[in-house]
Amino acid sequence: MKSKLLILSVVFFVSCSVFNKQIKNNEEDYQVIPKPLKLTKEDGKFVIGANTKIIAVEELANEANFLKQLLLPIKLEVSKNSFEKDAIELKLDTAIENDEAYFLEINPKKITIRAKTSRGVFYGIQTLRQLLPPEIETQVTVSNLSVPAVAIYDEPRFKYRGMHLDVGRHFSPVAFIKKYIDLIAFHKMNTFHWHLTEDQGWRIEIKKYPKLTEVGAFRKETLVGHARNKGKRKFDGKPYGGFYTQEEVKEIVAYASSKHITVIPEIELPGHSLAAIASYPHLGNTGKQYEVGTRWGVFKEIYAPKEETFQFLEDVLTEVIALFPSKLIHIGGDEAPKKQWKESQYAQEIIKREGLKDEHELQSYFIKRIEKFLNSKGRNIIGWDEILEGGLAPNVAVMSWRGTKGGIAAAKQKHNVVMTPNHSCYFDHYQVTKEERANEPIAIGGKTTVKDVYDYEPMPKNLEPEFQKYILGAQANVWTEYITTSDKVEYMILPRMTALSEVVWSAKEQKSYPDFNKRLKTLSKRFDAMKLNYAKHSLK
Repeated sequence: MKSKLLILSVVFFVSCSVFNKQIKNNEEDYQVIPKPLKLTKEDGKFVIGANTKIIAVEELANEANFLKQLLLPIKLEVSKNSFEKDAIELKLDTAIENDEAYFLEINPKKITIRAKTSRGVFYGIQTLRQLLPPEIETQVTVSNLSVPAVAIYDEPRFKYRGMHLDVGRHFSPVAFIKKYIDLIAFHKMNTFHWHLTEDQGWRIEIKKYPKLTEVGAFRKETLVGHARNKGKRKFDGKPYGGFYTQEEVKEIVAYASSKHITVIPEIELPGHSLAAIASYPHLGNTGKQYEVGTRWGVFKEIYAPKEETFQFLEDVLTEVIALFPSKLIHIGGDEAPKKQWKESQYAQEIIKREGLKDEHELQSYFIKRIEKFLNSKGRNIIGWDEILEGGLAPNVAVMSWRGTKGGIAAAKQKHNVVMTPNHSCYFDHYQVTKEERANEPIAIGGKTTVKDVYDYEPMPKNLEPEFQKYILGAQANVWTEYITTSDKVEYMILPRMTALSEVVWSAKEQKSYPDFNKRLKTLSKRFDAMKLNYAKHSLK
């Protein structure tokens, strides 16, 4: 009896294998975003079942565990035996040149993901994820899953593929920061720019200066609505605040690292510093006691360019760089009104002493002091494009947000650049026209549709070839003046983030919005399974 059952099992297995080889796959089976560099459709399917093993060497244990968790409904085992047949094998291949590239090969017998580094293997897994049914995202137990046969070679176009999140205006809990990181990883992006300090809130614990979180992390109330006219402003009367402990920061940085994401912290200076000055008034130019900001916009209060301020910032940054291994530290540098410096006798004496032309050069002096300190610690600074005014510090990188001119100017000066122009990469903007805003949540203004994002080209047309290597990539910014909840953050970034992921990853020659939109509609089923809050009207 047992021999008969064994024979029947073998016959069944062989029949299934033959059947799987004969299955004809179609275009609908390969709706992947971002679009892979080379994708060859093949016949047949691989069936992931209870006997399937994940094969991985020790160096890929993190990636193997990620895949195991992704396929948790089937409860697969991880093995080091490379001779397994019914398997998903993760392999390192030093012959592959690009550190982020991968090969994904699926046939009815086996799935293989090869890459030079663990990062490339991770991206290969993300592509495999999109080839699987969206039901895997629900984590409901299933007996097997089928995936279409294919041969893919893929690599990113740009080195820097980022998403920013402002937690100064509205705070996001640790659980959502991790979810945000998951979304960055899902889209094969590699950088999380974490905007941690603002006029309206200081969000990171600094042991040496406890008032930054005791005072600076909380505001007494918050502006309601858009009112920019002082006489028409209304406030909610509700205290608001929050901050991340250093242990929470470590937890988030480690989590991001497991997803191959670099976290770049931003500590704003010399402007957008009201929360810090409210905590320690001697850091300001007037010595007055201020309150943490309760409205939006630009405040006149900025750090005084004195030795006590530099000591404070060096102390803060010492603790920050101990938490963040990122080579780049963002120092802001934007929207710093110079009125208080013009009125400050001390600031004017520094301008005279240092032979500076004006307050713009004083800001450059201020930033160069900070850069020198960070360089001494093995780090480099990156800042918004206002830092071009008054002259760039020697090793600084620039984020070009006021259009693309700043990025072009910085690249021509041989500085690294991340393009993040507000016309295409500001996800706090409305996603529809003024006429269509009635049913949309309040936003800061503007209009940036999914198509606007998709049509953006990070490499400036008028930038000479010899300077193009300085354009590292692009990033979307999420400013949260009017984005009050985590749920709304999701709505504002999705699916615009999906469009940007293809802009920074896929080959320019392969881009086609109609094709992208078709694939996006397929991907939206996965968003639904993941219970994400996204702008469904963008799928039209």
